[in-house]
Amino acid sequence: QKQLVESGGGLVQPGGSLRLSCAASGFTLDSYTIGWIRQAPGKEREEFSCISNNGETTTYVRSVKGRFTVSRDNAKNTVYLQMNSLKPEDTAVYSCAASRLGVFEICGVSGQYDYWGQGTQVTVSS
Repeated sequence: QKQLVESGGGLVQPGGSLRLSCAASGFTLDSYTIGWIRQAPGKEREEFSCISNNGETTTYVRSVKGRFTVSRDNAKNTVYLQMNSLKPEDTAVYSCAASRLGVFEICGVSGQYDYWGQGTQVTVSS
């Protein structure tokens, strides 16, 4: 069974940090672009970061650029999202998704990823 599983979410104070992981099972990630998507209650889904299959290209939306860093370890079949300087407005369910398309074909384009994780809750609150 091919699936993505996110972990690392939780409750953190404003200004704090979290690292999310996105692990694949049943398939290898090294052929896939990975997108990170979040959805807050009452808000539209936001695709905020992507990483190419070899990790050489990353993209971020303005609201997270400079605070979030996406990376991957294909040997571990895992993608990471380091989130620093977290703000209350970062509160959302965070999901990863995988696509065989290249970064500039999928990220911010269609959202038509091949596989999705179930999501992990991130809550930023004092």
